[in-house]
Amino acid sequence: MSDLEIHAVRFDAPVAQRLIRDALADLGARYGGSGDETPVDAAEFAPPAGAFLVALLGGEPVGCGGWRSHGAAGDTAELKRMYVAPAARGRGVARAVLAAVERSARDHGRKRVILECGDRQPEAIALYTSGGYQRIPNFGFYKDEPGCLSFGRTL
Repeated sequence: MSDLEIHAVRFDAPVAQRLIRDALADLGARYGGSGDETPVDAAEFAPPAGAFLVALLGGEPVGCGGWRSHGAAGDTAELKRMYVAPAARGRGVARAVLAAVERSARDHGRKRVILECGDRQPEAIALYTSGGYQRIPNFGFYKDEPGCLSFGRTL
């Protein structure tokens, strides 16, 4: 997709916050409430401890995803706020963002990526499993919630 660009931005940049609001609205429609109550601090997505990426398709922001460090060992990245706007879905944007997030994490010394996902996100589950992610024991904010699915992949 030649008109797709992926750039690192600050987590609190207006373009990132707009996409994150859309992502949370999508999750809220699926699960209720605000979509995701996981504590997130913008500073967690600043290099070298993390990164946040925005995808532009034809110059328009259509997707995002980021990673933050997870655990004391410093070799694991947690994928957060992965999202693609409905109008851009099915065009390879999510796969490209995921690959860019993984590259960024690898470039910053991470050897593994983990993530939490809900069972009402079949598109996300299909993306992760087709990308080599495997189920791992639940972790994080929703680890004890019904419908929580955790995945991991060695980089």
